[in-house]
Formats: sequence, C-alpha cells, structure tokens
Amino acid sequence: MKTIIYTHPYPGSFNHEILNRLSWYFSRNDEEYEIIDPYFDNFNPNLSEADLLSYSQGKTEDVLVKNYQRRIAASDELIFIFPIWWQTMPAMLKGFLDKTMLSGFAYDESNGWKGLLTNIKKVTVITTSTVTKEYLEKECGDPIQGVFIDRTLDDLGINPQNVNWVHFGRVNVTTDEARQEFLEKVPQYYLNK
Repeated sequence: MKTIIYTHPYPGSFNHEILNRLSWYFSRNDEEYEIIDPYFDNFNPNLSEADLLSYSQGKTEDVLVKNYQRRIAASDELIFIFPIWWQTMPAMLKGFLDKTMLSGFAYDESNGWKGLLTNIKKVTVITTSTVTKEYLEKECGDPIQGVFIDRTLDDLGINPQNVNWVHFGRVNVTTDEARQEFLEKVPQYYLNK
C-alpha cells in the first residue's frame, strides 16, 4: 500500500496539482494508495503539555495520530508532497512528524536507537519552492537531503538509499509550460526509485 503524505493548505496550489497527477496515475494503473492530508483533517501539529506527559512513553490520545500510525504501519511506500518555506518543510509536516513518530511505533531507544518503520521500502519526496535544489543544498544547509532524508527518515528505519527526492524550484517565476512539463513527468519521477 502506498501512502501519500500531503501538506499544503491551499487546494489551488501547484502542490495540489502534483497530488492530483500522482493520484490519477495510481488510479489509472489500479495501484492501491491513500492520502494523509493533515490540513484537510484539521490536525493540530502543536505538542501540548498533555501530549508531552505521555510522549516519552509513546502514547497518545489523539485519534488522528492513531489513525495516521495505523495507515503508515500498513504501508510499504510513502510519498511526501510539500512546499519548502523558509528553507525547510512546513510547520504542519514538522508537527505531524513530532506527534506521529512516537517511541514504540517509529523508533525504540531502550537499547540504543533503532528505527522501527522498516516496513517502508520506498519513499519519494516531491518538493516545490522559490529556489533551486542546488541553492537548498549549497546555501541552506541541505535541509531535505541532509536533514529530512539522511537523518529523520534514516532514524525511523527507512534506508536513505531507497528515497528519491524530486524538486521543482523557482515555482513563483516559472511558466505554465514548465509546470505542465513537470506534472507530466511526475509518474516518471515516482518510478525512478
């Protein structure tokens, strides 16, 4: 099962067009997939005092977190679609990770650190921003490959070699033709890993 984790609040965004294109591709090819959309779900990404009291025990009372965990546990592929704002992922995605990737579900640290999401065999990360991938890598500390993929996903038990990052930069100044060309290649980008 494929799970798309989509984090953009505006249904008229280019990110939403990417989601639509990938959904169309999966449906057309009879591939099972589902979408986790924290914005649509009105997910609260903030850790509360109550959340923190049970956080170290890997417990939560948040019904959405339990639902997200169940869906991720049933998946073998994840596809992240999100914009890059201020050189990193949106706060909604960070909060989703903070609240969902709990001890006992996503990792175990009882005998050294061990990622538990080994059921995830493939990840595709599709991002957009006003800057190029090269700029993010060289001038911004490589927040997606260096931090999100090589650290966060690896710490969750997902092999970084099984992750493909595709980026559409300069989204604010590009042409409709360039956007359309990218959308047409989205299935191909997905299939690359």
